[in-house]
Amino acid sequence: MTDAALTEIDLQVMWSRLIAVVEEQAQVLLRTAFSAIVREAGDLSAGVFDLEGRMLAQAITGTPGHVNSMAEAVKHFLARFPVETMKPGDIYITNDPWMGTGHLNDFVLTTPCFHRGRLVALFSCTSHLMDIGGIGFGPDGTDVFMEGLFIPHLKLAEEGRFNETLMAMIRANTRLPVDTEGDVYALAACNDVGCRRLVDMMEEFGLTGLDSLARQICDRSRDAVLAEIARLPKGTWRSAMTVDGYDAPVTLAATTTIRDDGIHVDFEGTGPASHRGINVPLAYTTAYTVFGLACAVAPRIPNNAGSLSVFTVSAPEGCILNARKPAPVASRHVIGQMLPDVVFGCLRQVIPDRVPAEGTSCLWNLNVRGEVAEETGNYGFTMAVTSNGGTGARPMKDGLSATAYPSGVKGTPVEIAESITPLIFWKKELRPDSGGAGRRRGGLGQIIEIESGIGRSFELLAAYDRIDHPPRGRDGGRDGAAGYVGLKSGKRLKGKGFQTIPPGDRLVVMTPGGGGIGDPKERERELVERDLEEELISEEAARGIYGRGE
Repeated sequence: MTDAALTEIDLQVMWSRLIAVVEEQAQVLLRTAFSAIVREAGDLSAGVFDLEGRMLAQAITGTPGHVNSMAEAVKHFLARFPVETMKPGDIYITNDPWMGTGHLNDFVLTTPCFHRGRLVALFSCTSHLMDIGGIGFGPDGTDVFMEGLFIPHLKLAEEGRFNETLMAMIRANTRLPVDTEGDVYALAACNDVGCRRLVDMMEEFGLTGLDSLARQICDRSRDAVLAEIARLPKGTWRSAMTVDGYDAPVTLAATTTIRDDGIHVDFEGTGPASHRGINVPLAYTTAYTVFGLACAVAPRIPNNAGSLSVFTVSAPEGCILNARKPAPVASRHVIGQMLPDVVFGCLRQVIPDRVPAEGTSCLWNLNVRGEVAEETGNYGFTMAVTSNGGTGARPMKDGLSATAYPSGVKGTPVEIAESITPLIFWKKELRPDSGGAGRRRGGLGQIIEIESGIGRSFELLAAYDRIDHPPRGRDGGRDGAAGYVGLKSGKRLKGKGFQTIPPGDRLVVMTPGGGGIGDPKERERELVERDLEEELISEEAARGIYGRGE
């Protein structure tokens, strides 16, 4: 079918089909990945790109940090490997934090897709690998070279033949050679499936290329976002938020400008880069900033190069949100995932009915490492047990409890964690009274207790925030409860850094709650009674904060 013969209905059907193609691509990765953070929690991204490197469709499965940074990463592959040099069976790989998704633990693979001997598209995917050497997945590094194996833009496969030298290098630089090798093949397989399904689609519709479809997707999406922006007041608004940092508080400051032609966020006034691994490359800063904007301004418009093009981001070079190589960046999510909250601080001055109060925001993953009792082919165990606190209250609804927003990853089931590590989870339950009180209550955090089941110590690679600076409520709502990390025996642990959990003791983690919105005394009585019945709040809170019985 020629471009001239395509109708609006044809193009819309193909657009929907393309989204189905990339969702199947993501599901292949989800089902074949070795790392539990991918197969159980969905810490991945998948998408299809045109030959200019524009993302045409992304899978619903995946995280904004991966998807929106991968959206730019493909252009870096094209700069290194021009389309005229690509051949069927080629696969390209990198984990460059500044040209990928922000830290070394994320591998990005890009595969050219050929139809009847002609290059028609590129498929790209990302997933988090649990160990890539160095000091491990924690914030204690002082430069990126301490954090693991750095892979520049290379060919992983050439005309179907894998680069065995590169694979040997990867296996040799990880504590989990079995899992890491398996994850690389899972990434390659998911792109292959994407390519096959796109070829099937093109055969079905008689397409020789994607040019008309690409224009339809990008132009329609851009126009739709601009139509939403046209309804907003125009001007400039500022906001700032303080977070814990590594060993000193960090200020995150934003200036958001809404114009007819788009929205720009500038992070001038943000604190300097840290000497530890909580720094954020600009690609990851951009990814979560534009995600926050999209959630508030155009939540129903598909995410692609067109819809993303109207949002722009800048940050002073050398600040913590635009750290330059070789800054350590392993735990960039701790700061980067706060950025929607910073942007919402600006937008609540413009569209207060669309944005929530502050939430936990950054993942409270239990990054654990230690010895095992039997041979596995790996060197001990390393795992990120995904968990989170509460989200901020919404203008018309309570916040969500134990929910990973903005990352969107699912919590790791206890049964999975106990099956692949020698750890015992003695407790994993909601934390009463942790959600900030308000007319709309913040979501609750969790209480988690873990112990070694083989009588040996294990390491916690802590990377937490909202301990000294909990999520703030708004419009009279109370702050969410602060986070806590310690031992059952009573010792308080640091929120960031490697620490040892001794045998016979338990790690105790209490994740923060989200901030509330509005005066707690204005909360409907039936909602207070329901919260009390479900043990989300205590009797003391019901009486003293919510005014029950007055």
